[in-house]
Amino acid sequence: VLKQVKTMKVKATDWPQSGGSYARNNTPLGKGIATEWNVEDGTNIKWSAKLGSETYGNPVVANGKVFIGTNNGSGYMKRYPNKTDLGCLICFDESTGEFLWQHSSEKLPTGRVHDWPNQGICCAPLVVGDRLWYVTSRGEVVCLDTEGFHDDENDTPLITEKPEKPDVIWDAKREADVIWKFDMMGKLGVSQHNMCSCSLMFTGDILFVNTGNGVDEGHLSLPQPNAPSFIAMDMKSGEVLWTDSSPGENVLHGQWSSPAYGVFNGQAQVIFAGGDGWLYSFDPKGAAGKSKLLWKFDCNPKESHYVLGGRATRNHLIATPVVYDGLVYIGVGEDPEHGEGVGHLWCIDPNKRGDVSPTQVFNPDVDGGKTPIPHKRLKALEADKGDIEKPNANSAVVWHHLGNHPKQKKFEETMHRTMGTVAIKNDLLFVADIAGLFHCVDVKTGKAHWTHDMLAGSWASPLIVDGHVYITDEDGDVTI
Repeated sequence: VLKQVKTMKVKATDWPQSGGSYARNNTPLGKGIATEWNVEDGTNIKWSAKLGSETYGNPVVANGKVFIGTNNGSGYMKRYPNKTDLGCLICFDESTGEFLWQHSSEKLPTGRVHDWPNQGICCAPLVVGDRLWYVTSRGEVVCLDTEGFHDDENDTPLITEKPEKPDVIWDAKREADVIWKFDMMGKLGVSQHNMCSCSLMFTGDILFVNTGNGVDEGHLSLPQPNAPSFIAMDMKSGEVLWTDSSPGENVLHGQWSSPAYGVFNGQAQVIFAGGDGWLYSFDPKGAAGKSKLLWKFDCNPKESHYVLGGRATRNHLIATPVVYDGLVYIGVGEDPEHGEGVGHLWCIDPNKRGDVSPTQVFNPDVDGGKTPIPHKRLKALEADKGDIEKPNANSAVVWHHLGNHPKQKKFEETMHRTMGTVAIKNDLLFVADIAGLFHCVDVKTGKAHWTHDMLAGSWASPLIVDGHVYITDEDGDVTI
């Protein structure tokens, strides 16, 4: 974390992107971090500031400012009363909590299939020096000046932030200063499902983006199966460097994960969690303007199947992959409205190439059963059509965690679907599942040390700091 943060022109103790660094391991340095507080009497509360009625974005802290995505429930902008539904990226003063500026994204006219009501901005921004990048609820990648107009400068005069309508109440000091904007729907044909929620990652001068390409309103097919799912961009200009549409028509629902990065045996890798339930690794530089796949890994059993709702056993990936000590960690997940389901937690060796899944599917009627058949969206293995499964000699599995016991698991010992990203410290891995179980796992073996039932579902990712692990749940409680 510290190695990358030093290159980001922020304070050494800042947290300038989701997970702190491109490894995405949520383990900041800190001392004297509160383990008790009271929001009513102010005990251990430095300041508080109003957010929207629903907030899904994680805060980041950089150069004396706090940035967070939310909706317009607080109505900070005079031209947008709080009854106006918006996606809002809000900037506060780190020391006082004073509101500084807001970038506002009006709702898409296509409605909830692309831009779900009241969900606002569902990602965390990335900050390097005095520049900020994030993905809006309109499917745009935006670069902003972190100072807004408080520095009395319009950093990109070619972009006119002020609307031309004469009746608009304009308060420049509260407005965001836009450097550039890229519309993924308009320029790449992307059709995000419900929302975009990629917390951007970068290395060098390259920005990496999960586009959110997903299914139609009826959840039956993809309107744009050939549109990119993952793209690399020039951070300074917004130019697209390469794109990849590997999940293609196999996206199950939406694509709401965020990328990670690592260097393994000298090979830089950017790791993308696809909406088809596969984890993909690419060379960050691409090759001749195209993506360069290094490896791919199916995070679901081949016999699993996908149907809309709680009966599915095949899952996509919502969590962000985490890089720790030369390995990659991720759990499978699903829209929480679709139930707790069966989960899988994986530890993957990123040094192999090609299809590194645990098994592969063959069919004797296809090439005499010599070559693995292409993946199928709803069910990879269809036994009634002659499909058979064989172990993959090229498998990158280090371990696979389902719970404490392989047979007759109790509820408290089962790994369910997770929306949470793992956090790892001192070879202990922590992750919450949608059922509200909090798991502590040995990072080397995948064996469970303990599981704690929070008695409430959780969509959250843990924070490890100052010798404690913090996790939140749907009841609004923080467990330490």
